Amino acid sequence: MLDAIRPKAPKIIAIANQKGGVGKTTTAINLGAALVDDGYHVLLVDLDPQGNASTGLGVEPADRELTTYDLLLEDADLNQVIRTTNIDGLWITPATTDLSSADIEMVANEKRSYLLHDALRQTAIDKYDLDFILIDCPPSLSLLTVNAMVAAHSVLVPLQSEFFALEGLSQLMLTIREVRQSANPNLRIEGVVLTMYDGRNNLSQQVENDARDNLGELVFRTVVPRNVRVSEAPSYAVPVLEYDPGSKGSQAYRALAQELVKRNLAVTS
Repeated sequence: MLDAIRPKAPKIIAIANQKGGVGKTTTAINLGAALVDDGYHVLLVDLDPQGNASTGLGVEPADRELTTYDLLLEDADLNQVIRTTNIDGLWITPATTDLSSADIEMVANEKRSYLLHDALRQTAIDKYDLDFILIDCPPSLSLLTVNAMVAAHSVLVPLQSEFFALEGLSQLMLTIREVRQSANPNLRIEGVVLTMYDGRNNLSQQVENDARDNLGELVFRTVVPRNVRVSEAPSYAVPVLEYDPGSKGSQAYRALAQELVKRNLAVTS
């Protein structure tokens, strides 16, 4: 039975692609910042043992006393794990290399696929009045990624504009289908966003055409360009929207956030 007293639950989106270097963490950070820019409250769950999302939002390794690992495997209270960032309205559960061993440690737990699902549904989350939870998945189809998909309402897939990009999607789509059949029947694909796009490059245009031909409306209209400002921003531990608000990368992530919100409003209306 639904608890009528609890506020509306946030939309949970797993940002996933088993291939590394496709702009997954960059998209998680900057989409989160763009949603906050539009007035939404966002929690970013760093589920990648590399902890790049945490570093990119200014959470130093020495300050990550409790992390997503503790949330999953040590029954840590959500309030103790969630950290503020330099962006008002954007919170993070940070990650460290401790997560590298999580897959092995979770295997013995009979609820191993539901650990993140249950952690993100603690009543402690209500006080943040969240609209979105973005999960930055590791670059693999591991038990951590399965946890993200079981916890999420949808999966957003960053797709780098490069040769063989679409071929790498098949295993991810298979994993999503398996999660639907076994643990989360309502999981859907939020969409595919083309990243590191160079409109002057015939290959980028070909990948875009192939993606739209094969995936249709699943592909966001917004494409994220290859932009030096996007690459520079993490070294200053801020999203590109703060580092250079007028850059093409900032404009693209603002457009992506607005398109994402419109899609969700269309689904719920």
